Amino acid sequence: MISMAITSPLPMGPHRRPVFLAGLVGLACALAVGKALPLTMDGISNVLAPLCINSAAASPLDKVEVITSHALPNVPGKRVTIVRVFYGPGGFSHAHRHAGTVTAYVTKGEIRSQLGGGPVETFGVGQSFFEPPGSTHLVSANASNTEPAELIAVFVADEGAQLTTLIE
Repeated sequence: MISMAITSPLPMGPHRRPVFLAGLVGLACALAVGKALPLTMDGISNVLAPLCINSAAASPLDKVEVITSHALPNVPGKRVTIVRVFYGPGGFSHAHRHAGTVTAYVTKGEIRSQLGGGPVETFGVGQSFFEPPGSTHLVSANASNTEPAELIAVFVADEGAQLTTLIE
């Protein structure tokens, strides 16, 4: 979805262990995930690594925080991953597509979004938008050049799928 540092907001209590993952081309991506997930550290890295997109961020303030990621026990082979996306003033991500479905909910500022074949739309706090599997997300950007923006994105995709792929 975005090419930025990824960190985890999960509390670092005795039942959590941070895991860091680096990726290059612009910015290093870092993941920290609690050991409460029923996976090995390698398994966690393999599942969440696709959230690190290998391209430069528009703003040093742009980042993605992994909130949680869980296999769906009632839907074998599927996983839900929830992330918080921060865009600094003028921040954006490059054109991309996702392996599964994505539902986004704006929690701060305004987000400009355009799916292939559709108009550019602006979504404010409390609004949401949906991306069907394989949609081309041509525009994903902070609508402001002076204020930050934030959204929560919920991915539902096949286990092990690369969640985000840049479009060249």
